[in-house]
Amino acid sequence: EDLRVYFTERDQMVIDHAVSVRAKKAEVLTTYIDVEALPFNRGYYSCDLTFFFEIQVEVYSGHAVPCTVITGVGIFQKKVILYGSEGSVRVFNSEYRSDAPDFQEMPTRNMPRCSVQIAEPVVLAARLVDACECNCCNCGCGCNCGCIPECITQRYGGCFCDRPEGKIVYVTLGIFTIVQLIRNVQMLVPVY
Repeated sequence: EDLRVYFTERDQMVIDHAVSVRAKKAEVLTTYIDVEALPFNRGYYSCDLTFFFEIQVEVYSGHAVPCTVITGVGIFQKKVILYGSEGSVRVFNSEYRSDAPDFQEMPTRNMPRCSVQIAEPVVLAARLVDACECNCCNCGCGCNCGCIPECITQRYGGCFCDRPEGKIVYVTLGIFTIVQLIRNVQMLVPVY
């Protein structure tokens, strides 16, 4: 709910002159996943998920003016704590790694892998507010736009602006995700 949409400088000028907006479509660009062991609960892991959404918005500037469709980026962060069992063994792989000191005997962390499955998001609502009405600290300066990776900013042809003045677009998305911790284990299967 109330996910801020960041736009490039050119598209932000269109938003600043808007009367109303309507979110048309949303899709997941990528998801960053970070897995860390919890220090006081052995076998439990914190999965920090950062979702990057591409959100298409129809911008209305007046009654007689046709709408303009622009695209922005929304960032949503979620922390999930899951049980991933305890791994008390060291793992050695014979995989080739170009940056490893010894390709054949590189020990890896014995952490589970996190897998995230996400269905296409559903746009539930969109609203346009002035920066001074946004109820966030420092009057509209959420500073999340600096967290947008360079690979995404290059896709849109420039940096995303995060000015304390102007107008801000918030959307509400419905998402369904399945988060799993996966660990390789050995199984002994009797064969008769």
